[in-house]
Amino acid sequence: MVEAVNYAHERNKKIYVTANIYAHNEDFEGIEDYFLELEKIGVDALIISDPGIFSIARKVIPNMEIHISTQANNTNYQSALFWYNLGAKRIVVARELSLKEISEISKHIPKDFDIEAFVHGAMCMAYSGRCVLSNYMTGRDANRGECAHACRWKYHLMEEKRPGEYMPVFEDERGTYIYNSKDLCMIKYIPQMIDAGIHSFKIEGRMKTSYYVAAVVKAYREAIDDCLENIEKYNSKLDYYIEELSKSSHRNFSTGFYFNKPTNEDSVYTNNSYIRNYDFIALVESYDKNTGFANIEQRSKFVVGDEIEIFKSNGANVTQVVKEMYDEKGKLITEAPHPKQKIKIKLDTEVNKFDMLRKKA
Repeated sequence: MVEAVNYAHERNKKIYVTANIYAHNEDFEGIEDYFLELEKIGVDALIISDPGIFSIARKVIPNMEIHISTQANNTNYQSALFWYNLGAKRIVVARELSLKEISEISKHIPKDFDIEAFVHGAMCMAYSGRCVLSNYMTGRDANRGECAHACRWKYHLMEEKRPGEYMPVFEDERGTYIYNSKDLCMIKYIPQMIDAGIHSFKIEGRMKTSYYVAAVVKAYREAIDDCLENIEKYNSKLDYYIEELSKSSHRNFSTGFYFNKPTNEDSVYTNNSYIRNYDFIALVESYDKNTGFANIEQRSKFVVGDEIEIFKSNGANVTQVVKEMYDEKGKLITEAPHPKQKIKIKLDTEVNKFDMLRKKA
């Protein structure tokens, strides 16, 4: 964690640490020392939901920012004011709120109290993520960061006196995925979210790859910056933002609770699979400007002749055809089939460390 904090701060980014479990008595053992250590290494804020944990944090590290987790189920301005008066700096509102309700909260709280809200990612079938299904089914506690996504599994109904006779819950011969919600996507509504008083947009990324996080964060960063710079520029690029989001694995998109209560149209009952239009094929480790060769680490198979896209951390992405590549021993190769294989590849454009290569699936 020390390394992570230093790495982030060198790039002018912040690190928030979740401490948002609902604690049992044994969970308080060592918690004061833990919070003091987090303060010592420079963590920027804690995310908390339990009042007991909150009170300890306020006592032992009074200068640390505390953000109130979505799992505290904050659905109104009175509860927001409650946390503000106790010293919280930010509140992550419940996922079940509409933009109208968030706007109403914003009007009733002090200007120095930030609102954070989910903008993208998987939607939990339980109220604000307070699910016990994973814990019950697998022993992996969703509220401790170990969710097994049990809500995505296929379920059947079994009658007490007919053991072993499984009946589909929905009229589909393959069964049904009764808890399987669509993914949240609000990139087309950035101006409305800003107008509602939301200061920070939260992207859900649990169990996701670094490529997913990079692709989604970049798309939203560009959309927010474009919106703040020029609303017409933002509106003209809506299709581009959606296209970029679609290049990472996702379910069908929904606007969640923001405009209306979800209906049966906001879940997928026939499967639990992701839509995958592009494959993440390699990560750039270094680049030689003189030769135009990049050292990369393979993540999915690709071959000479494939059209690939260079997914850059900043700026426009570039496509090219793979022309030549070499293995670690300098031998000319025509394909890269081995997981995490080290390869030297000729690129037509300059790249930076951590840029990514992808291709159509």
